[in-house]
Amino acid sequence: MKITARAVAEMAGTSASAVSRAFQPGSSIRDDLRERILSAAAELGYRTPSGSAVARLSTNTVSLVAGDLDNPFYPSVLNALSQALLGTDRRLILHVVPVGRDVDSVMQQVLDYKADAAIITSAFLSSSLARTCREKRLPVVLFNRTQPGHDISAVCTDNFAGGLLIGQRLVRAGRKRIAYIAGLQETSTNAERLRGFRAALDEADLPLHAFVDGRYEYATAFDAAQSLFTQAPRVDAVFCANDIMALAAIDAAKATGISVPDDIAIIGFDDIPMASWQSYRLTTIRQQIRLMVRETLSMIDQITEDPSSAGTIRMMPGRLVSRASG
Repeated sequence: MKITARAVAEMAGTSASAVSRAFQPGSSIRDDLRERILSAAAELGYRTPSGSAVARLSTNTVSLVAGDLDNPFYPSVLNALSQALLGTDRRLILHVVPVGRDVDSVMQQVLDYKADAAIITSAFLSSSLARTCREKRLPVVLFNRTQPGHDISAVCTDNFAGGLLIGQRLVRAGRKRIAYIAGLQETSTNAERLRGFRAALDEADLPLHAFVDGRYEYATAFDAAQSLFTQAPRVDAVFCANDIMALAAIDAAKATGISVPDDIAIIGFDDIPMASWQSYRLTTIRQQIRLMVRETLSMIDQITEDPSSAGTIRMMPGRLVSRASG
């Protein structure tokens, strides 16, 4: 007898429409309800009109878990990953972490779908869920972030070296009152970029003139930059921990009547598409996204073949892109 969506709904204690949404990646349905529906479907042997739902979603599927798609860097990652998988037997499913939610709730969807691997960007994975992923033999790779001590593999740019390059550039340019606009301070990207930057200043025996919090956000960084630019003595250089904040700093300088780079040099990190726009012409560190994607997929293959290789961190070189801002 053919198992219907209504039978699954009755077993899961929900509606047939909820059953339909449970098998649509990215649909609006509570995580606990989706898990209950998928469990009922598996127990009954339910098949969607296009085939076995659980089997269809668990074959050659790579899940991308993203938490900051407002930052143009991450849509660029999504595009590069999609291109890399095009023509292969792998399919990509995007899971977006809602604002105010942690990655664990979304990772439960990945586990429910029985994805073959997960790539996590701009989000933290709890130690308990990392352990669950290992137990279920789900290869997990962090992209553009590390979590030391959690035995999670990662691919990222050498953020320390990038921060060092920027600091050395500003020192060579004769800048003396140098400020830093920080991203989220608990992230490895921010910590390593700042550590490299401070190393360059220490080498030149220069103090960090000012430190303000931009949280990787345009609006927060704009306000922080305006505050910096109205203080005396005014800073003459700013390193922003990502490009979004650097663009905000350039806009704040223009709004304050300050010339970039004559009065203030401003440098970012990422090389998002807007960085090359004529209105910004931002000097920045380019993250080599396509190289990072290739390394990430290679690492997934390695972990799949040898689960004991999990916990590896691969650092990719960044490239200093010189434009007009500093």
